[in-house]
Amino acid sequence: MLALGIDPGTAICGYGLVEQSGSRLRAVTYGAVQTRSDLEAADRLLKVYEGIELLIKNYHPDIVGVEQLFFNKNVRTAMAVGQAKGVVLLAAVQNGVSVAEFTPLQVKQSVVGYGNAAKEQVIYMTQRLLNLSQKPHPDDVADALAVAICTLHINGANRIATKIKEVFS
Repeated sequence: MLALGIDPGTAICGYGLVEQSGSRLRAVTYGAVQTRSDLEAADRLLKVYEGIELLIKNYHPDIVGVEQLFFNKNVRTAMAVGQAKGVVLLAAVQNGVSVAEFTPLQVKQSVVGYGNAAKEQVIYMTQRLLNLSQKPHPDDVADALAVAICTLHINGANRIATKIKEVFS
């Protein structure tokens, strides 16, 4: 199974494609769609949309996992992240890919085993789980890879639960 994890943003939209084969995880590709700060908001969103759509068309992920918006004190930033998340969801749905959304707590629990894990712990475990020689950076890329891992873990658990229900129904 191939999951595309996304950490939405308008300046930096992190992405990570992770493939699961059995219990083995492998990073296929990762990086960020970056936009210039001198662009209008609509143009930045278009760049994010086009970048994510290109990834979907080139790699054909089975599922797209997106980190849910964490509302902080900066309302302007929260609005921009929400808009970026919207164009990511649109790109996935328009290309027939199912979407799963996860809270930062769910991502941390899935990757580290502890919902209040520090960012460095998440980066460390992401690097170890994917057998990466270097820490993924910037943080948005590491977060996107962690979202992809979480997507695969939770999707796999849901598939197992469905099969168990089918057996005992």
